[in-house]
Amino acid sequence: MNVTVVFVAGFWLPGSSWEEAVAPVRDAGYTVLTPTLSGLNSVDDDRSGITLATHVAEVRELVEAIDPAEQVVLVGHSGGGAIIHAVVDALPGRIARAIYVDSWPTADGVAINAELPAEGDGVPLPDWDAFGEVDLRDLDDELREHFRQIAVPQPVRVARDEQQLSDTARYEVPITLIATTFTGEELDGYIESGHPMFAEFPPMRSVTVIELPTGHWPQLTRPRALADALLTALPG
Repeated sequence: MNVTVVFVAGFWLPGSSWEEAVAPVRDAGYTVLTPTLSGLNSVDDDRSGITLATHVAEVRELVEAIDPAEQVVLVGHSGGGAIIHAVVDALPGRIARAIYVDSWPTADGVAINAELPAEGDGVPLPDWDAFGEVDLRDLDDELREHFRQIAVPQPVRVARDEQQLSDTARYEVPITLIATTFTGEELDGYIESGHPMFAEFPPMRSVTVIELPTGHWPQLTRPRALADALLTALPG
């Protein structure tokens, strides 16, 4: 059976930011889609009417356009994890697996990051000192400059709108977490603490964690290792 893998980038990043990591996935025979969601094509985009639901709808429409005979796997990095989880909720029967890259399924009623400072209708990439040391691990000066060059302000409502979920069939879809700034043991602790950000985990049928120690942007810092992790997680 053919497999189509849809990659949703995290905040500030276009779909092309995946390229080094997805090239080996494509070479392995998978169909790869790396959409750039609305408001993220250019710094000059109008982001005023773009919401979290807008981005969820765009990815849902992409999935619905894929041949029903194909398996579909969703991959979401960082804030893209909330988007793919909402699509799993909307189309649980169409998704073979969801893969979260330094991310996890965002629970109902939780915003991706309501604290990020906005400028007008967008959230620009903050200064580096706004991130933790672990987030920036392996992101050297050259990669930081590259990131700055390709970064586009994130539509503010994508960051601040609350996640909306309704179908418990989402818990039947197996998930993989590629953990780059946390460990599986740390994740277990977060879940056991009952933190509302991790409320989706207890009912889930299948959760696999692949540890890949690096910073928050492995598609930039360790793209080949990320590709290997993805190929481990993808259906054969």
